[in-house]
Amino acid sequence: MIGKLTGTLLEKNPPEVLLDCHGVGYEVLVPMSTFYNLPALGQQVSLLTQFIVREDAQLLYGFATAAERQTFRELIKVAGVGPRTALSVLSGIGVEDLAQAVSLQEGARLLKVPGIGKKTAERLLLELRGKLGVDLSGVRAQAAGGAQGDILQALLALGYSDKEAAAALKALPPDVGVSEGIRLALKALAR
Repeated sequence: MIGKLTGTLLEKNPPEVLLDCHGVGYEVLVPMSTFYNLPALGQQVSLLTQFIVREDAQLLYGFATAAERQTFRELIKVAGVGPRTALSVLSGIGVEDLAQAVSLQEGARLLKVPGIGKKTAERLLLELRGKLGVDLSGVRAQAAGGAQGDILQALLALGYSDKEAAAALKALPPDVGVSEGIRLALKALAR
């Protein structure tokens, strides 16, 4: 119903902001990733939104990016994950880290988010697999430059999956050279 709001930022009280849109003040709940990137009070801001109607409340959630909003929508489809929990997940680990955790099936990363227990983490890993669309682009973008990018490309060219290559990259020291990195990654993958 309400897909986007553009207006003047009047108040910032985490996780809620008050946005004045032509004389109408909208209370919008935002993840901390969006909150930290908001301009100063009195400045113009645009937020993509998700309007949720419940029996006892009508809530408006705002996001700086389309990826955040889409991830939020996927999260609230998971049984046992409501809007508040979805907001907590986005605030706790962010879109790219969530996509990477799901792609690599790393439940431990999700357990660090307040309100996420072992069963919920397992359910998230299972139900979000292949739905986040970001998959390992975060890892690839991070590794795109320098030796890490070359090592990743070499592992993929050798036939290793995204998951295997990303796991091998994580185990490498950050300042490793290309040839040494490939050698260490292949050694780790051989185990």
